[in-house]
Amino acid sequence: MTTAKDAHPAMDRMYRWTRHVYDASRKYYLLGRDALIGEIDAQPGEVVCEAGCGTARNLILMAKRYPQARFVGFDASAEMLKTANASVEKAGVTIPLRVALAQDFSPELFGLTEKFDRVFFSYALSIMDDWQAAVDHALTVLKPGGTLHVVDFGDQKGLPRWFKWVLGKWLHQFHVRFRPEVKAHFDSLAASGRGTLAYREVARGYAYLLALKTR
Repeated sequence: MTTAKDAHPAMDRMYRWTRHVYDASRKYYLLGRDALIGEIDAQPGEVVCEAGCGTARNLILMAKRYPQARFVGFDASAEMLKTANASVEKAGVTIPLRVALAQDFSPELFGLTEKFDRVFFSYALSIMDDWQAAVDHALTVLKPGGTLHVVDFGDQKGLPRWFKWVLGKWLHQFHVRFRPEVKAHFDSLAASGRGTLAYREVARGYAYLLALKTR
């Protein structure tokens, strides 16, 4: 399990330089993010938190699309948040950002007294060693009836085997792994009565979108 003591330096080393070109390079293969932005459909007064917000690209687009909702985010890398905060300021929106781990963030981190209406992971679970702890913790900071959203790499089953192999080799350089077990965990959560699950594939299984609406 990754701890706060060793996670932040590791993430900072990874993103100290790549944060400057992150959005320009990732837009070509992080498919489904814009679909997630539309599907979240944040309502007036809702508070939406991104776990592993990176450059805040998603949060900025959401804040502009849903100006009556509130958006916050956190990331394990203080280096990445330098870029994120600069982007937020340039965009002219208000989005509080904090350094934290997905296994222990809370509304109090942002000065909030109530739980979140929505939490989302955008291509974040595939880089986390303890992704299940992150998912389970996120559910504890959601209001009853709140929704946990995920967009991430899928099982690639509709694509050629060579493509999956090449993509896997490329992503391994960034400590990213395919995690088909994520879907199984969400299926288990839904089956146990934790909520109602919606799931769909993107680009023949290249990626997937899911949403668990809690009870």
